[in-house]
This record gives sequence, structure tokens and C-alpha cells, in this order.
Amino acid sequence: MSSSIGYVVLAFFLAIVGGALGTSLARSHKRLCVLISLGAGTLLGVTVFAIVPEGFADLQWWGVLIALASGYFLFLIITKYVYHVCPACAASHFDEATRHRFSEFAAAMMIALAIHCTADGLALAAGHEAHTSHGHGGRALDYSLVLAVCVHKIPEGLALGALLLGAGFTQAKTLALVALVEATTLLGGVLGAFVVHNISTAWLAAILTHVGGGFLFLAAHAVRGEIFEHHKTLVLTNFTAGFAAIGILTLLLHLL
Repeated sequence: MSSSIGYVVLAFFLAIVGGALGTSLARSHKRLCVLISLGAGTLLGVTVFAIVPEGFADLQWWGVLIALASGYFLFLIITKYVYHVCPACAASHFDEATRHRFSEFAAAMMIALAIHCTADGLALAAGHEAHTSHGHGGRALDYSLVLAVCVHKIPEGLALGALLLGAGFTQAKTLALVALVEATTLLGGVLGAFVVHNISTAWLAAILTHVGGGFLFLAAHAVRGEIFEHHKTLVLTNFTAGFAAIGILTLLLHLL
């Protein structure tokens, strides 16, 4: 459990670092595109190379599809009816007029992101439990999940900080709000550490696959938005790099 909590604290810390950068530095959209695309590629990679194979090992094929669909459509519904579930993924959708109105719906945005962050913490806890339960076989899932979540936490915090600052919040209040929202990652990790420790491997696989469905949504939403709005080649290059990095890491961990 201590390792699991350590991973969650690391993810939280990286999000805060991203938030601090977003509030203190001029944000280059091109650089944010690089981070968003890299993070999206790692999320897709961990789903394809680690989460889905783990799901098929413990669930029937229809169980994997249901779990993936439930995670995907949960984030889709939140994004459609509450707010964009990931500020980094949605960064391209905010024009200047929207930024001026941002404070009007900041609460909805923070609720949506809190659900996202809770899922991140739960994923880290479940991945570590899979490592503990399956030994060497779960190691690739555990480590690739940690890498994917941590990589996408930096642009997530950076985009959130920049958007809140652009909406008129002070630097101190912006950083406090970033920390408040991202603290739900810790909540998800703590809850997950206690819950997944006492469930069957099938339910553990279902939880992980459900989270993987959410990752699929985030990856698709991020890349689609950035490709249609900005820097197509840059986005695809970094997305592919993130995806390939997780694939290579997973292969090496299976071989070692």
C-alpha cells in the first residue's frame, strides 16, 4: 500500500508543478500541444498494451467491452452535460470570450476534473494491486500506468492553472484551486488502496478496464481537438512517441 500511495503523491505533485508553471509562465500553445499529445499517447498506450490484455486475462470478452464502454461513456456524458473532463484536452476549445466567462462555470469544470482525478488515483491503486496479486505478470501494468498518469498530470495542471489565471483569478487563488482539485487524485488513491485490496481479480480487472475506457476517451478527445485546430504533424509525432514509449516499456518489463 505504501508504494501505491507514493505513486499517487507523485502524480499529485507533478500536477501541482504543472499548475505552478501555468500560473507563473507565459503559456506557449505549441509547447502545450506537445505535452498534451505526449500524455494522450501514453494513456492510449497503457490501455492498449497493459489494461486491455489484463482485462482479457480475467474477464470474458464481453466483460472487457462493457467495462471499456462504461468508462468511455462516463467521461463522454460528464464532458457533454457537466464540463470538459480534462482541461489539457479541452485547451484548444477556449477562445478569449470563453476565458472571460470562465469564472461563471469554474465550479462545473472543477467537479468534472475532480472525477477525472479520482479515476487517476483509483487506477494507480488498482494497477499496484494487480502487480501485487499477479506478481511479475502485473508489473508491466503497474509501471506503465504510473508513467502514463504522471506524464499527463503535468499538462493537466498547466492547462488548468493557465485557464483559471486567464479567467481572472489571482495567482495564489489559482494555485490553491489547482491543488484542491488535484487533491482528489490522492482521495482516489487512498480509497482505491482500501477497496481493491479486498476484491476478486475479476472485479479488479473490471475496474482497471473501466478506467481504461476513460483513458480512451481522453486520448481521442485530446488528439482530435488538437489535430483539427492546430499543429497536426506536431500532435501526431508526439502522440506516436508517447504511445510507442509505453509499448516499449511494457515489452521490456515482460521480458525482464
